[in-house]
Amino acid sequence: MATQVLDFKGLKCPQPTLKLTTLAYKIPKGDVVEISADCPTFEKDMRDWCARNKKVLVWMKDQGNGVKSCQIQF
Repeated sequence: MATQVLDFKGLKCPQPTLKLTTLAYKIPKGDVVEISADCPTFEKDMRDWCARNKKVLVWMKDQGNGVKSCQIQF
């Protein structure tokens, strides 16, 4: 099981979700992806994305300065 780190800072909705969807097909089952973004809707978008795609949202953290990070298990 590997952890991939993705930096989506500077991307605005819906770009972080679209980029994750594109990359999701290449991520092996069991791997963890850690994402950072400063999009104002990032938290809601990632929660919704995980629910739709049956992935586990491990945690969501506010890093300050408008940046949030999350970890998703595939």
